[in-house]
Amino acid sequence: MGRFKRHIFVCVNERPADHPKGCCASKGSVEVRDFLKAELKKRGLARVVRSNSAGCLDACEHGIAMVIYPEGIWYAKVTRDDIPEIIERTIIGGEVIQRLLPPDPRYKPSFLQYPQLEKGE
Repeated sequence: MGRFKRHIFVCVNERPADHPKGCCASKGSVEVRDFLKAELKKRGLARVVRSNSAGCLDACEHGIAMVIYPEGIWYAKVTRDDIPEIIERTIIGGEVIQRLLPPDPRYKPSFLQYPQLEKGE
Protein backbone atom coordinates (compact mmCIF):
# COMPACT_ATOMS: atom_id res chain seq x y z
CA MET A 1 0.00 0.00 0.00
CA GLY A 2 1.17 3.53 -0.72
CA ARG A 3 1.83 6.31 1.70
CA PHE A 4 -1.85 7.01 2.39
CA LYS A 5 -4.57 4.47 3.14
CA ARG A 6 -7.34 6.82 2.12
CA HIS A 7 -7.80 10.02 0.15
CA ILE A 8 -10.75 12.31 0.80
CA PHE A 9 -11.53 14.66 -2.05
CA VAL A 10 -13.68 17.69 -1.18
CA CYS A 11 -15.13 19.64 -4.09
CA VAL A 12 -14.13 23.30 -3.99
CA ASN A 13 -15.27 24.01 -7.54
CA GLU A 14 -16.59 27.47 -8.38
CA ARG A 15 -19.25 28.10 -10.99
CA PRO A 16 -21.03 31.31 -12.01
CA ALA A 17 -23.75 32.35 -9.54
CA ASP A 18 -26.49 31.68 -12.10
CA HIS A 19 -25.39 28.10 -12.91
CA PRO A 20 -28.36 25.73 -12.47
CA LYS A 21 -26.33 23.13 -10.50
CA GLY A 22 -24.77 25.72 -8.21
CA CYS A 23 -21.29 25.04 -6.87
CA CYS A 24 -19.74 23.61 -3.76
CA ALA A 25 -17.50 26.64 -3.13
CA SER A 26 -20.48 28.96 -2.73
CA LYS A 27 -21.94 26.52 -0.19
CA GLY A 28 -18.86 26.67 2.05
CA SER A 29 -16.76 23.75 0.83
CA VAL A 30 -13.41 25.50 1.41
CA GLU A 31 -14.25 25.86 5.12
CA VAL A 32 -15.37 22.21 5.24
CA ARG A 33 -12.13 21.07 3.59
CA ASP A 34 -9.98 23.19 5.91
CA PHE A 35 -11.79 21.88 9.00
CA LEU A 36 -11.42 18.29 7.77
CA LYS A 37 -7.67 18.76 7.30
CA ALA A 38 -7.33 20.28 10.79
CA GLU A 39 -9.37 17.50 12.42
CA LEU A 40 -7.36 14.75 10.71
CA LYS A 41 -4.15 16.37 11.93
CA LYS A 42 -5.51 16.88 15.46
CA ARG A 43 -6.51 13.20 15.67
CA GLY A 44 -3.16 11.93 14.40
CA LEU A 45 -4.62 10.62 11.15
CA ALA A 46 -2.92 12.99 8.68
CA ARG A 47 -0.12 10.47 8.12
CA VAL A 48 -2.52 7.86 6.76
CA VAL A 49 -5.48 9.88 5.46
CA ARG A 50 -5.00 12.67 2.94
CA SER A 51 -7.61 15.38 2.48
CA ASN A 52 -7.45 17.00 -0.94
CA SER A 53 -9.22 19.77 -2.78
CA ALA A 54 -11.03 18.59 -5.87
CA GLY A 55 -12.26 20.45 -8.88
CA CYS A 56 -15.72 19.61 -10.08
CA LEU A 57 -16.94 16.22 -8.86
CA ASP A 58 -20.14 16.76 -10.91
CA ALA A 59 -22.39 16.48 -7.85
CA CYS A 60 -22.82 20.14 -6.86
CA GLU A 61 -26.59 19.96 -7.16
CA HIS A 62 -26.51 17.66 -4.10
CA GLY A 63 -24.72 20.19 -1.86
CA ILE A 64 -21.07 20.10 -0.78
CA ALA A 65 -19.69 16.86 -2.20
CA MET A 66 -16.84 14.65 -1.07
CA VAL A 67 -15.61 11.22 -2.07
CA ILE A 68 -13.45 8.85 -0.05
CA TYR A 69 -11.07 6.55 -1.92
CA PRO A 70 -10.16 3.79 -2.44
CA GLU A 71 -13.66 2.75 -1.31
CA GLY A 72 -15.50 5.27 -3.49
CA ILE A 73 -17.88 6.50 -0.79
CA TRP A 74 -19.67 9.67 -1.89
CA TYR A 75 -21.17 12.08 0.61
CA ALA A 76 -23.31 15.14 -0.16
CA LYS A 77 -24.68 18.14 1.71
CA VAL A 78 -21.66 17.84 3.97
CA THR A 79 -21.26 20.58 6.57
CA ARG A 80 -18.49 21.39 8.98
CA ASP A 81 -20.64 19.85 11.72
CA ASP A 82 -20.59 16.51 9.85
CA ILE A 83 -16.78 16.25 9.84
CA PRO A 84 -16.29 14.73 13.32
CA GLU A 85 -18.94 12.11 12.56
CA ILE A 86 -17.39 11.31 9.18
CA ILE A 87 -13.99 10.85 10.80
CA GLU A 88 -15.32 8.73 13.68
CA ARG A 89 -17.90 6.62 11.88
CA THR A 90 -16.46 6.34 8.37
CA ILE A 91 -12.71 6.94 8.46
CA ILE A 92 -12.04 5.24 11.80
CA GLY A 93 -15.10 3.02 12.25
CA GLY A 94 -15.59 1.84 8.68
CA GLU A 95 -19.28 2.70 8.56
CA VAL A 96 -21.15 4.34 5.69
CA ILE A 97 -23.34 7.21 6.95
CA GLN A 98 -26.59 6.69 5.08
CA ARG A 99 -28.02 10.19 5.64
CA LEU A 100 -25.01 11.75 3.86
CA LEU A 101 -25.29 9.64 0.71
CA PRO A 102 -26.42 11.61 -2.35
CA PRO A 103 -30.00 10.83 -3.39
CA ASP A 104 -28.84 9.88 -6.90
CA PRO A 105 -28.34 6.08 -6.99
CA ARG A 106 -25.26 6.48 -9.23
CA TYR A 107 -23.34 7.56 -6.12
CA LYS A 108 -24.46 4.74 -3.84
CA PRO A 109 -21.60 2.49 -2.66
CA SER A 110 -21.90 -1.16 -3.58
CA PHE A 111 -21.24 -2.21 0.03
CA LEU A 112 -22.34 -1.05 3.46
CA GLN A 113 -19.13 -1.41 5.44
CA TYR A 114 -15.40 -1.33 4.78
CA PRO A 115 -12.29 -2.09 6.88
CA GLN A 116 -11.67 -0.01 9.97
CA LEU A 117 -8.61 2.22 10.13
CA GLU A 118 -6.20 1.94 13.02
CA LYS A 119 -4.70 5.23 14.23
CA GLY A 120 -1.18 5.70 12.91
CA GLU A 121 -1.47 2.63 10.68
